[in-house]
Amino acid sequence: MANKVLVVDDEKLIVKGIRFSLEQDGMEVSCAYDGEEALQMAKEQQFDIILLDVMLPKLTGFEVCQQIREFSSVPIIMLTAKGDDMDKILGLEYGADDYITKPFNILEVKARIKAIIRRTSKPLQKSDSQEKITAGDMVIERDNRRVTIGEREINLTAKEFDLLEILAMHPNQVYSRDKLLTLVWGADYPGDARTVDVHIRRLREKVEVNSSEPKYVHTKWGVGYFFKG
Repeated sequence: MANKVLVVDDEKLIVKGIRFSLEQDGMEVSCAYDGEEALQMAKEQQFDIILLDVMLPKLTGFEVCQQIREFSSVPIIMLTAKGDDMDKILGLEYGADDYITKPFNILEVKARIKAIIRRTSKPLQKSDSQEKITAGDMVIERDNRRVTIGEREINLTAKEFDLLEILAMHPNQVYSRDKLLTLVWGADYPGDARTVDVHIRRLREKVEVNSSEPKYVHTKWGVGYFFKG
């Protein structure tokens, strides 16, 4: 089946160009031109990935991303015309999986989309074939990318799940921020290790009772992060 992509931007020429290029690669592309339309489409349809501009009429891309995260973990790539690092981190704070700064090369956009779809369409490949990880009250189902704590299902983004899965597969093994960045985002990802910190913080807010005193995802100061069930 063709991958379904939602492209959201109020600049119709940009949308047209992205749509044409993605369709050339066999993807099924839907388009929205303001925040409210994008949010409605995300509620009504299932997409494999959303390409979401920051500056939109009616609702900003950040607002759309934040509201989508209330009901869906679909991967979201933010498009921003600003090069300021805080804007990029802010996008990640609201639940985005990645960002691309305008002006961009369409080949880079396609590469990022394909990389994320490839990672989220199946569990990360590992030599260990363990399909379910149990740690205390937490159960991680690798095949369907589902996490529950007790009776509660935890709604994680694609990157949050990938981070948790890597750490939980090797409990007590400390991973540096740079190592996690490479494993989850890829060796060619242009961002830096702060991206990992943002996602770890969001992950803790979801899985820990008290994120400042974590039960599962711990920090080894000056080294990195590790999982302890």
